Amino acid sequence: MKQNVSIINKYKAIIYDIDGTLLDTFPMNFYPLTRIVKEELNIDMTYEEALAYVAYPGMETLRILGIKDIDHVYARWVRYVNDYEPAKPYEGIAQLLKACDGQIQQAIATSKKRRQYHIDMAAFEHFFHVAVLEEDTIHHKPDPEPLLKAVELLHLTTDDVIYIGDSYTDYEAACNAHIDFGHARWGSLINQIDGATYVFDQPEDILSVL
Repeated sequence: MKQNVSIINKYKAIIYDIDGTLLDTFPMNFYPLTRIVKEELNIDMTYEEALAYVAYPGMETLRILGIKDIDHVYARWVRYVNDYEPAKPYEGIAQLLKACDGQIQQAIATSKKRRQYHIDMAAFEHFFHVAVLEEDTIHHKPDPEPLLKAVELLHLTTDDVIYIGDSYTDYEAACNAHIDFGHARWGSLINQIDGATYVFDQPEDILSVL
């Protein structure tokens, strides 16, 4: 684990995950998901059971659950999500993005669909030079394609960027892309990811190495 190295001196861009990293989206995804599972499968999904699905794109979650008529059910799930209270940025995220603006390129690599991205990230979109979303790649994390697509659009190399995320799937995607990884523990359900290049307990910890 390498700490106390200036990110701006070492990298030309930071690529972020969104859910669990920039935004606290777990409640707005968890409760609508349990509602869908109850309606479609008549199963009362527990908190612990839901954790197994948080890293997957929504459509993939429905496929794994064995839900039929995925397109219509997913549309209903999205309505439930948007009827729930909006996702909120974690404390310190706005300050982080502002501090990095103009100092280092910032980008997004996420499994979030484009329409939902524009809803959830409306206040922050202007900070990002590139946003790779669910529709932009064939394969999704832990496949490296989203990260490699972001690197390509940034006109950089994999040595030029760091990916910051909260999940083991994020870490695997970074490893598969041969990109350094920063573990965002403030929103993570995992206390430790062995092999992370950096460990950040709070967003301001990233600023401390700028």
